[in-house]
Amino acid sequence: MKDLVIDKQKVLPGESKVVQLNVSSLPSDTKIDIKVHVFRSEQEGPTALVLAGVHGDEINGIEIARRLLHGAYLDYIQSGSLIVIPLLNVYGFINFDRYVPDGKDVNRSFPGTLTGSLASRIARTLTKYVLPNVDYIFDFHTGGDSRFNYPQIRHSKTDKEASELARIFNTPFIIESGIIVKSLRKVSKDLKIPTLVYEGGESVRLNGHAIERGIQGLLNCLRHLNILNHASENNPLQPSIIIRKTSWVRASQAGIFIWTKASGTKVLKGEKLGTISDIHGQRKVAVIAKRAGYIIGHNNASVVNEGDALFHIGYESEIVN
Repeated sequence: MKDLVIDKQKVLPGESKVVQLNVSSLPSDTKIDIKVHVFRSEQEGPTALVLAGVHGDEINGIEIARRLLHGAYLDYIQSGSLIVIPLLNVYGFINFDRYVPDGKDVNRSFPGTLTGSLASRIARTLTKYVLPNVDYIFDFHTGGDSRFNYPQIRHSKTDKEASELARIFNTPFIIESGIIVKSLRKVSKDLKIPTLVYEGGESVRLNGHAIERGIQGLLNCLRHLNILNHASENNPLQPSIIIRKTSWVRASQAGIFIWTKASGTKVLKGEKLGTISDIHGQRKVAVIAKRAGYIIGHNNASVVNEGDALFHIGYESEIVN
């Protein structure tokens, strides 16, 4: 088997270890470390990375990683290796914030540099010390800024292996989306590492359905890759809807927003999705679907400004088993 080395710390076949990667310190001189949980089989096989907390306020992904570590699932590793990072952005988690203290987004800072901004240093730590060991990435996220995402996988449609894994993961929606510059998906594409991004729920709020679909989908993929033993549990696949294009329905005016159609719903063109009312009770407008499709995400904010994103509609869809 090939060596697995993280920042000069070798993890041997059959060994489990927690590697701590120091990224910086708080002004109080408290060290901030990223904890990397490594589990290795004695049998040859791929290495998968389970990553959460790239945005510090996205708690559902952190809980999915925690349940993976806490449960008996890892007793069934039969080949290869599994790397689990429950929390990458420790700073954001401490402050209930998506970003690091300088206001930058870790997921717009890859591949990063160890002499750059704090976000760039965190990104570089992952890129330099962890990614060289990895064959597959499962990156867990939620919606941000009061936006709720119905459980979905996002991947590049040009990555055939990621496309196959997306069907195995088996979320209700599979989104074929473009790659954003300086994102983890961009650097993983450059390194030729198939990557799935799971979106489920909203920030700073646990959602049982999103967590359950995330853990079950992850287990499906780890069994498919023969990292976990197939006998550990059986999850029959359900139909998924592949979404090839998406667009946002935005607020036509500011005011009090009440949605009447939630994420996961199929809607028709012209269908009413919600209302926006002014605070004086004199004006109310309907929020209307501009096209037919599926609501893959919606805004839970009670007060909205003109132009705010309210409903994320997926279209040009296909149901697959």
